[in-house]
Amino acid sequence: MIAKSSEAGSVQRYRILHVFRAPVGGLFRHVVDLARLQATAGHAVGIVCDSTTGGERGERALTELMPCLELGLVRIPMRRNPHPSDWTCLRAVGKRAEMVGAQVLHGHGAKGGAYARLSAAASAIRAYTPHGGSYNYRPGTPLHRLYMGAEAVLARRTDAFLFESEYVAGRHRAFVGGPERVTRIVHNGIAEAEFAPVERVEDPFDLLYVGELREAKGLPYLLDALVRLRAEGRALRLLMVGSGPDAEILRQTVERLGLTHAVAFEPPQAIRAVLARGRILVVPSLAESLPYVVLEAAAAAQPLVATRVGGIPEIFGQAAGDLVPARDSEALAAGIRRVLDDAPEVCATRVRALSDSIRQRFSLERMGSEVIAGYTAAFQARNARRNAAPHTIAGARTA
Repeated sequence: MIAKSSEAGSVQRYRILHVFRAPVGGLFRHVVDLARLQATAGHAVGIVCDSTTGGERGERALTELMPCLELGLVRIPMRRNPHPSDWTCLRAVGKRAEMVGAQVLHGHGAKGGAYARLSAAASAIRAYTPHGGSYNYRPGTPLHRLYMGAEAVLARRTDAFLFESEYVAGRHRAFVGGPERVTRIVHNGIAEAEFAPVERVEDPFDLLYVGELREAKGLPYLLDALVRLRAEGRALRLLMVGSGPDAEILRQTVERLGLTHAVAFEPPQAIRAVLARGRILVVPSLAESLPYVVLEAAAAAQPLVATRVGGIPEIFGQAAGDLVPARDSEALAAGIRRVLDDAPEVCATRVRALSDSIRQRFSLERMGSEVIAGYTAAFQARNARRNAAPHTIAGARTA
């Protein structure tokens, strides 16, 4: 096996290079958590990511992570969509992998996955964790078929698929197919501290939204649901925390709907501080993978209303019946109405049960150990193929 044994004897110590584009959102949190876990376990870890996104929050998070990055941090400009500059990025990833002696190239998201798997680094295994992205992008359209065709080509250069949800794994099987080398479902993990109850501020907002401000998040349906609920005489207020390409359109929609005094916009910030400022978190998404915002809110026993999309039913487990259909303003309003009208003890029992279920199924430690197990299985599979190859050739010649 390429990986070397540590001084402890039997534990493998890998040299791991994580490759992804933007240091923002759930994908970034996943990589940061994973890098810390791996460094704490004795592995050498490095990162290659985009230099043009992330802002001050991304810069601060990467600076805090630096003590864990034995293999260092490289930031280069990366475009979200396919671009001629991708060749420059690809060469930079390959050069960095060779320079630090990476044994594992772990790509995250469509762009990071492409760079990691197309890299010329000869000896490294290539692991890939999709985070929704291209798998969720308008299925049935020519562009989606193009993306899935690219995923099929890249699959041949993938040693380990580490899907963060059963949902995305199913999309891969449906749109890309196999054969996969090594496949694992590795759910995002939550730290024990995130299960501590959130202390609500005085005079909180009634509803919260936390995430990107873009079409796929279903925000027009949330605003329409708010209009419906306010028409019933419920003077509800909504706090929307995040940024994104549709921010200005959403502000115009709020004004058009007469919600200017009922909706406040704020930039991205730490989620627990935001959860303390609202009674109900609403997740009206049209597509998702395994969103951290749902895990974080559910862990903290925050009442929430979410749509039945992507991996969200995996998070809710036996409580998945509480989810509402996407693209349905009235169903979203009904879900909110139910939480508002429930007796406090009924609501508390429901959210506590979900929090307890999350604690059992989505731990950071499990996430870290299952990713390393995926790497190890990929090395073992590669060695098995190499050992079997001469026998196969000899047998063919004999035949």
